[in-house]
Parts: sequence; structure tokens; C-alpha cells
Amino acid sequence: MNRRLLFTAALAFATTSIAFAAEAAAVKNIVIVHGALADGSGWRKATEILEKRGFNVTIVQEPLTSLDEDVAATKRVLDLQDGPILLVGHSYGGMVITEAGNDPNVAGLVYVAAFQPDKDESVLSLASSKPTGSMDIKETKDGKYLYLDPAAFAADFAADLPKAEADFMARSQVFVSKQAFAAKINQPAWRTKRSWSIVATDDRSINPELERDMAKRAGSEVTEIKASHAVFVSQPEKVADAIEKAAKQAGK
Repeated sequence: MNRRLLFTAALAFATTSIAFAAEAAAVKNIVIVHGALADGSGWRKATEILEKRGFNVTIVQEPLTSLDEDVAATKRVLDLQDGPILLVGHSYGGMVITEAGNDPNVAGLVYVAAFQPDKDESVLSLASSKPTGSMDIKETKDGKYLYLDPAAFAADFAADLPKAEADFMARSQVFVSKQAFAAKINQPAWRTKRSWSIVATDDRSINPELERDMAKRAGSEVTEIKASHAVFVSQPEKVADAIEKAAKQAGK
């Protein structure tokens, strides 16, 4: 075999190897962590859109009993995935993915109208830094859990959803422990991994300016969507588009 043939063969092998490596690195696993006062069922439409586009989507149904337990629940789902993972969190779920995202298989983080904390920050410290206009949060009688007054749920959480859907979400909301909202982050994964942020511009649960500030601090790529805090329900196509874009970029 002469030198030209050897060179051609080596080039073909190298090109194939590079293409294979790029394909192997593609992020096809998406794990979604829901926020407080809701559960994972609201992600059904966005999940179906992403699955039609070839992604493997799994929803974590965390207990909302403490940040540590919610991170542990997320890690159990991460352990089931085969290959790199894009980890997505909504609202309080942003706290969870910030810790759970340190898993070596997590390729990137997507914050959807979410808290994006730094070390030693909590939901309470962040929310109080730029308060919203409302959020009628109440305590349960035992003083251990929090919930959103059902009468205020539609306006504060899901203002752009049909009334019947918002009312059902209010009646099926998942209470969150006060302990979870007070817990502080130890090791923010966004400091070592790529991140993206979806800002819900009409959010009345997390101040949109706070969402922008946290994303800027983390160097996240930002997508703004005109929607309520329930952006994943009211704008599933746009949310799915942003997640798909992040998955493609995380795989590069």
C-alpha cells in the first residue's frame, strides 16, 4: 500500500471515529424535576413533543419533603439513564437540579422559570431578594408544610391557563415542606456545567427580574417566553423547543 492509500485510509478512519464520537455524545436523555405546589403530570404535553423528536424523557416525582430527599429521588432516576443527560428543573426544581446536576452523567442544566441558586442560597433567601407582587402562601396547621391559597392559585401560578385547568391544579397541588424552602445549596452544578434558562416574563411566583439575574450570574443562555409560572403547561411547544436546543448544544 503506497503512502497516498495509507493517508486516505487513515483519514477515513479518523473521520469515522470523529463522527461516531459526536453521535455517541449526543444528549437524548432528558430528566425533568417538577417544582413545588405541582407535580410532574403538567409536563405531559412537553414530554410528548420531545419524545416525538426522538428524546427519552423521564419525570422525577420528588416528595417535596426536604431538599436532600428531593435530590436523592432525582439521583435514583438519573441512575436509570443510559448515556449523557440533560437535567431540567421548574421553579423549586431548580434548587434540586443545582445539587443533583453534579452527577457525572449530567451534561447540562435547564432552568424553567426556576430558582438558580449559588452556594449557601435558599428559596427563601432568593425569593425575598426580589419579591413578587402576590403569592398567597399559607402554612398547614402543623406548621411544617406550605401551600398556595387555592383562591389565588390561578392568578399567581397559572394565569394563562383555562380556568378549569388552573382550578384543577389548585386542588391537586403538592404541599412543600418549609424545610425544603429553607435548605441551602452546597455545590452548584452550574459552576462547572453548561446551563440554559427559560424566563417566564409574566411570572408572578418568581420575579422575572430575579430569573434574569440568576441566569446572567450563571452565564446561562436565556430564552424568554411570555407566560405565567406554569409556562411548561401553557407553552409546551416553546418550552420543548428550548430544551431541544439545549440538548443539541450540550452534546457538542
